[in-house]
Amino acid sequence: MTKRPFVSMDKILSDALKGKYAVAHINTNNMEWAKAILTTAQETKTPIIIGVSEGAAKYQCGYKTISAMIGSMMENLKITVPIALHLDHGSYEGCLEAIDAGFSSIMFDGSHYKFEENIAKVNELLKKIKGKDISLEVEVGSIGGEEDGVVGMGELADPKECEEICKLPVTTLAAGIGNIHGLYPKNWPGLRFDQLEKIKAVTNGKGIVLHGGTGIPDDQIAKAISLGVVKINVNTECQIAFQEATRKYIEAKSDLDTAKKGFDPRKLLKPGYEAIKAKIVEKITLFGSIGKA
Repeated sequence: MTKRPFVSMDKILSDALKGKYAVAHINTNNMEWAKAILTTAQETKTPIIIGVSEGAAKYQCGYKTISAMIGSMMENLKITVPIALHLDHGSYEGCLEAIDAGFSSIMFDGSHYKFEENIAKVNELLKKIKGKDISLEVEVGSIGGEEDGVVGMGELADPKECEEICKLPVTTLAAGIGNIHGLYPKNWPGLRFDQLEKIKAVTNGKGIVLHGGTGIPDDQIAKAISLGVVKINVNTECQIAFQEATRKYIEAKSDLDTAKKGFDPRKLLKPGYEAIKAKIVEKITLFGSIGKA
């Protein structure tokens, strides 16, 4: 297994649980995203989890490419804050590939299996990562919406299943509490805090992960953290921020300014890069993790 300078989620999320804040999980889509995440984390002295979906891994030429690229970027940028490289919504096979590529954390999404098979595969993965300082996130009750081809109907997690899976030495639990991936519809009823309280009561001290962090009202985020959420996933908001900033640059015809070489990709992509950084600062401030490295 390739050695990379990443940390597992265990300590940074343990600190978050004690400190009653949540660590941001920001999905990366390309080099601009990775650089934005890393530089923001270092500038603000904040621990951050870089998430990679299986679709994004394929787009970026595989797990080994991503691991090598981000590891090299950390060395070049002199990153000293804790950075976890995490597989988001991984299949069993994807988890094995990410482990082999040097990822420091994996999420096995077994929510679409029968619970017994979900547990069996989690146990197999625990054996694979034993002694390797790799964290494991598991899921019970699929998260609503769609992310890179992973579709969930938004089921509420069964507290009994949450209790059973949290008896295992997993790091965190992603549990459906009414949250969805992507943009929330106007008629979304909000997070089910009654369900979150039931789940928290039986998770054996394990931190809870809130997927679909884009668009959840700030007061609901704060309440979720107070009830044991230690990791919040954000992707869509960063994509929209990037898109909006890039559109402004093009609508201003800055890319057509040949005298200033506005067509240079480094200039064309810079507004989007800066917009991602600003969005990350907004989120880590809201989550309470800013400056906690």
